[in-house]
Amino acid sequence: MPDITLNPSDAAELTELLQFIRDAITSDHEHLNASLTRFIGHRGYDLAQGRTDLDRFTFLLRGNDGESLFGEPNQ
Repeated sequence: MPDITLNPSDAAELTELLQFIRDAITSDHEHLNASLTRFIGHRGYDLAQGRTDLDRFTFLLRGNDGESLFGEPNQ
């Protein structure tokens, strides 16, 4: 797979968008999870998995320290 580079300011904007979406889906978990299940058609993917995916993408863009993925950071 070829390397893809991203302008740092674009990466920062993308990171902010991912964090915004994660915060938004966390705000109304019950209703949004039901809506996601209806949209997908089965319970094979839920908001918890969606949040994990958003956290992983944010981490890969260096927008967080991975604490939500890997637990407490080493000190």
